[in-house]
Amino acid sequence: MERLDKAALNALQTPEFRNEGSLASTLKTLLFFTALMITVPIGLYFTTKSYIFEGALGMSNRDSYFYAAIVAVVAVHVVLALFVYVAWNEGSRQWREGKQD
Repeated sequence: MERLDKAALNALQTPEFRNEGSLASTLKTLLFFTALMITVPIGLYFTTKSYIFEGALGMSNRDSYFYAAIVAVVAVHVVLALFVYVAWNEGSRQWREGKQD
């Protein structure tokens, strides 16, 4: 029988562990950006509507709805762009680490 040394066994086992770590990291990133996608636009909508547009700028109720919605839409796009940036860098980092082995 052939004996496999420890390095060969580690080489066989590391992709599985790396896959599980990669999956957990990806899931954490997804959950983080999901929470951001829910809280940031809604929070910015109500904050800008009441404090900035109606409070500081003295806009009417109808105008403040419109401009607060624009701020919320811009916030959604910023969160999506950040998610794409983080996902792209995480994927390319994992790809580079896989290629070096």
